[in-house]
Amino acid sequence: MTLGNAELYRLKSDARRGLLENDLILQRFFERYGSQLSVEDGRVLSLLLALDDNDLMDLLIARKDSVQTLEKEMQSDSFKVILQKLREK
Repeated sequence: MTLGNAELYRLKSDARRGLLENDLILQRFFERYGSQLSVEDGRVLSLLLALDDNDLMDLLIARKDSVQTLEKEMQSDSFKVILQKLREK
């Protein structure tokens, strides 16, 4: 089941960050995959968007493979898929 318009709008609003680099990566992701996102994808994105800007940037550019607050969640396949898509050039 794909995300509804309201959920997608909320995620896009939450994706507006303090770091321009994060904004650009997230904007590119939503342009590519926004219409295909599932409810589970939305849950994963919500967890990522709850991180502070620096932790999120570290994950997005693969400077780090995990952050302490999400270690358990990052083991799921859905989390790995979303992170891989976010890291695509």
